[in-house]
Amino acid sequence: MTTGFTARVDNIRNTLIAVSKRRTFRYGVPFILFVVGGSFGLREWTQIRYQFSQVKGVSKEEAEKMGLHREKTVSLDTAYEEIQKLDIDNWENKRGPRPWEINESKKHN
Repeated sequence: MTTGFTARVDNIRNTLIAVSKRRTFRYGVPFILFVVGGSFGLREWTQIRYQFSQVKGVSKEEAEKMGLHREKTVSLDTAYEEIQKLDIDNWENKRGPRPWEINESKKHN
């Protein structure tokens, strides 16, 4: 009785080995799994988009009640004026340490 069972197991194992060597099985099955799995992943991704499309922002008064205070409002004009005040003609190039220089300084310490 065990010889019949062993023969069946060997037959199934040999069949699986033969099937696994086929190009369709080696390349087709992973491709199909990737396509099907990708569709499920995209479904979850788009569901998040629609789930949070209903969320509304917080008003300024509600933000202040929560403890979030904004001192100044930033507009395009004020940001442009701040950039105009910067002195971009007089600057100094500062070189940061290279990765191998960091390791050497740690060895010396």
